[in-house]
Amino acid sequence: MQDFIKINKDDNVAVALKPIAKGTTVDVAGTSVTTLEDIPQGHKFAIKPIKKGDAVIKYGFRIGYAQADVEVGGWIHTHNLKTALGELLDYTYNPEGHKDVEPTEEAYFEGYMRENGKVGVRNEVWIIPTVGCVNSIARAIEATARLNKPEGVDEVVAFTHPYGCSQTTEDQENTRTVLADLINHPNAGAVLVLGLGCENSRIEVLKNYIGEVNPDRVKFLQVQDVEDEQEAAAEIMEELMNYAAAFKREKVSAKELVIGMKCGGSDGLSGITANPTVGLFSDMLVSKGGTTILTEVPEMFGAETILMDRCANRELFDKTVCLINDFKEYFIKNGQEIYENPSPGNKDGGITTLEDKSLGCTQKSGSSLVKGVLAYGERVQNKGLNLLSAPGNDLVASTACAAAGAQIVLFTTGRGTPFASPVPTVKIATNSRLAGRKGNWIDFNAGRLVTDDVPMEQLAEELFRLVLDVASGRKVKAEIAGFHDLAIFKQGVTL
Repeated sequence: MQDFIKINKDDNVAVALKPIAKGTTVDVAGTSVTTLEDIPQGHKFAIKPIKKGDAVIKYGFRIGYAQADVEVGGWIHTHNLKTALGELLDYTYNPEGHKDVEPTEEAYFEGYMRENGKVGVRNEVWIIPTVGCVNSIARAIEATARLNKPEGVDEVVAFTHPYGCSQTTEDQENTRTVLADLINHPNAGAVLVLGLGCENSRIEVLKNYIGEVNPDRVKFLQVQDVEDEQEAAAEIMEELMNYAAAFKREKVSAKELVIGMKCGGSDGLSGITANPTVGLFSDMLVSKGGTTILTEVPEMFGAETILMDRCANRELFDKTVCLINDFKEYFIKNGQEIYENPSPGNKDGGITTLEDKSLGCTQKSGSSLVKGVLAYGERVQNKGLNLLSAPGNDLVASTACAAAGAQIVLFTTGRGTPFASPVPTVKIATNSRLAGRKGNWIDFNAGRLVTDDVPMEQLAEELFRLVLDVASGRKVKAEIAGFHDLAIFKQGVTL
């Protein structure tokens, strides 16, 4: 196992791949470096003298300015490194030298072909409440339906949430749009839309967002309109489950896959192991005609020009500029620091500045060209790599990926989390310690790059095969635990 890594030839820091004790001498590209302090796993140490005010370079890019002189072997973290980022910026489109990945041999999985041409990787029956007031009813309907679930229906899930009323402007639009997206999601073989009757986003209003539906697949129940909502729901759910049970898995091209990519609880190894492995996976899927979605815009700050220069055309570049600056405006409007990130857990793991975090986060995008830029709640239209407007919050961003059309979400983490999203959520550990300690959460261990010297290309191939297996029905750990979560972006006033 290697003790450290110098990520880019231009870096003036290295990253400890395991704890390095004070006084340890290591050879960094022919230069002898003795650590002046204990260096925790995932943390940085200087491999060249760095003067106060000098740029600290990692991934080949500046991650901030030194706040004091740092000798060779010195620990670099929050005590002596500060972000170099500013507020709103002007950007220049520099696409030269960037080209898309080459097509590769087609791959296949076993999925569910829907009548509208979309493909699901699960055949579930979903209960979508229009308003939080009916959450308890939705859960009761879910429990009863599960007792009568026919063969062929993977699961019955009630996606409870606190929204749908007492919301204003963008908040209300977010709720209506995301609920409509989920109602139309191909992982749902059938859907019960459960309303109260007096809410802002009542069924009649929501139908304008849902669009035309197959009445056998989507049914509506407004509980104020019936005497016994449980009895009425039981009849409807029986019809919906019987309809969904008729679908069978069949061979489908991987070009029909849409995969969301998200990270959370990141550590100093996220940008070295798991995130670049997901980036290679993204390139592989795109090369086979598939689609990936990169989100969490605040964790693009400081690395956004890398994505901008990979936009397939100027229109997409302009949309990406708006994606970044609109989110900064959102922070400013609400009186928040744009660069409040990283979180305490990120810092404990070795991430110091937002640039440090973002340069690691954007590794998940691989090297392919950006083919689409999506507003929050907007569904994917273009195959290839897409950027999606959503915050960094794990549940909100993962839900946004599902709403955009992702059938599966890949979630990399260095500290671990048990959450799920509306779709199968594959947890990818950045380090082997986490994978071994939380085996009930983690589906894939990218930390083997460090502990077992497994080549990243091999890890990406294994991850690709795992995704095909999950798309074909293999349950992820969160599904085995029975977890299904939904979170909608809260932006406005609650009345």
